[in-house]
Amino acid sequence: MTTDDKAPRVLVAGFEPFENDPVNPAWEIARALEGWRCEGTVVQALQLPCVFGRSIHVLDAAMAGIAESGRPLPLVLCIGAAGGRTEISLERAALNVDDARIPDNAGYQPIDIEVEAGGPAAYFSTLPIKAMVRDMRAAGLPAAVSNSAGTFVCNHIFYALMHRLATRPMLAHTRGGFVHVPYLPEQAASRPGVASMALQTQVEAFRVAIRTALLVRDDVRETAGRLH
Repeated sequence: MTTDDKAPRVLVAGFEPFENDPVNPAWEIARALEGWRCEGTVVQALQLPCVFGRSIHVLDAAMAGIAESGRPLPLVLCIGAAGGRTEISLERAALNVDDARIPDNAGYQPIDIEVEAGGPAAYFSTLPIKAMVRDMRAAGLPAAVSNSAGTFVCNHIFYALMHRLATRPMLAHTRGGFVHVPYLPEQAASRPGVASMALQTQVEAFRVAIRTALLVRDDVRETAGRLH
């Protein structure tokens, strides 16, 4: 990627490792996509700290930097790991609550605190998540809509992103959302019985998902609901 390239950016932000894991598939996917060109855009990868508050500042700085460069930002996609999931999970909604089961990488463990004081109770993703799932499955890549992003740093950054897209005029034409991904095989090796997915497979799934997100404006209407 050249510094004078004025192509629109797709910002793909993946979290650093956490909870004593040496690797996080979210960041491995993001950095594998760095510089990838799709439908006239270029992917820019960003590593997010797994820390409440600080992760928002890092995302804010990256989005501001793209805006200051004069490059359009049509899409922001944040990624986090969800050990035990069997599919690429496109999250539907972000909740305005931090309720951490474990401390973050800075040792902070908020309980029942709003992500944005006085903000709406929740935001929906503005990605065409059902179309993205449809196209990933059509390509032979496991994917599903998820209705819970949890209440840890993943939901924290998801809510913060959607709040900014909803309230900042400079981001009025940017769409965004959050995706949870399974463990990598090397992570599952020490966790017998836990699902995993190869990095190459996950990267290919994101290539399909990003292309669909750029091309599809109105999401498809088909069932993705669950009983629980």
